[in-house]
Amino acid sequence: MRGSLKFTAVSVWALVQTLGPILLLAVLAIWGALHFVRAAPPHTITISTGPAGSAFETVAERYAKILARSGITLKVVESAGSMENLARLSDRKSRVDIALVQAGLSQDDQAADLVSLGAMFYQPVTIFYRSPKPLMRLSDFRSQRIAIGPEGSGTRYLALALLKANEIDPAGPTRLLPLEGDAAREALLRGRADAIFLTGDSASPITIREMLHAEGIQLFGFPQADAYVRRFPYLNKLVVPPGAFDLGENLPPAEVNLLAPAVELVAHSDLHPALVDLLVDAAVQVHGRATLLQSAGQFPNPAMHSLPLDPEAARYYKSGDRSFTYRYLPFWLASLVNRAVVVLVPIFVLLVPGLRYLPQLYRWRIDSRIHHRYGELMAIEREALGSLSGERRAVLLERLRAVERSVISGKMPASHAEQLYLLRQHMAFVRESLSRSPTVEDQGLAS
Repeated sequence: MRGSLKFTAVSVWALVQTLGPILLLAVLAIWGALHFVRAAPPHTITISTGPAGSAFETVAERYAKILARSGITLKVVESAGSMENLARLSDRKSRVDIALVQAGLSQDDQAADLVSLGAMFYQPVTIFYRSPKPLMRLSDFRSQRIAIGPEGSGTRYLALALLKANEIDPAGPTRLLPLEGDAAREALLRGRADAIFLTGDSASPITIREMLHAEGIQLFGFPQADAYVRRFPYLNKLVVPPGAFDLGENLPPAEVNLLAPAVELVAHSDLHPALVDLLVDAAVQVHGRATLLQSAGQFPNPAMHSLPLDPEAARYYKSGDRSFTYRYLPFWLASLVNRAVVVLVPIFVLLVPGLRYLPQLYRWRIDSRIHHRYGELMAIEREALGSLSGERRAVLLERLRAVERSVISGKMPASHAEQLYLLRQHMAFVRESLSRSPTVEDQGLAS
């Protein structure tokens, strides 16, 4: 019974020693996977939109309803528009995760940590002016009163870029007014402004139709639209057919070119991939239909982006759907499964094959211990070659006894008993050879 217990202890300890490196590799692989895998996605994210009642806010509210189906709360925060949205995203302390931003506004220092989830819709810039005849170039507005929006607005940013390209200097004779929306339209109709720039909610189809009906007011048609698009990569040329805004009155009376930056859904580069999938899927549902300014399926659009496209968003656009788990499982369960897979893969890749070779590794460890003793035995035998002094022979015999004691006292599984006893026979052979070998003293007496 004691021998049986001893044998079990020996086998278990040897097994642990053998399995240890495999377990260590599996643990390291799992740790490495967990180090790079993301934690569970948050259940609440924040989006910065635009003024109350704006198209940006309306879009965000529609996103929120779709995300709620997956248990994600989208907190909608009002803002002054794209410029403030971009500033909030650039400031981590603002706790804003995503925002709708007009393309072309981001600077290098602001965009270092930001990515695009694609363009969501067009935001055309419309220019209305008072003139008895159509104007062909923006440079024709030099020295006039132009409403371009207040400081910090996306309308003002774009207007200044277009006017500068036409060599209209804000410090020159042209008077730039900080008016937009209803205030700008009122100024034009009352004769307090000669031209106005409108974008976003200020340039809705209803507003454009009303302005086209106003006496003496004309819509600027951008005859040089192709040149603008090449000079400003974030702008797109939109061709508005006759009668688009009023079929009965045929307004506009002829084909008109408009310029439009796209509005991108912008996020931090570390936004959880699962949330990226949900957001792009929501965008497809919200923006995929045809409107006056876009065809069905044109948005969301991964080809239009002024910031780097998020890799997970790019995967979604390429595959055309969410990842497999998020497609068929509830959001919380899919997230759990994805993270569990990260842990299980290293186990199956390293631990399972390792267990397959465990018996061979176990035998190798036991054999290596026996081979080590053979190495010590051969070293003693080599040192015994030639003539030995009596003292040297005694030292070698003591070394041999020490090796033998370590073999006898060492724990060894019964499966290797035959090799163990064969080793002891070889030890006896070496001991007999040492005992028979003549010493230097014996040779001196013989002579």
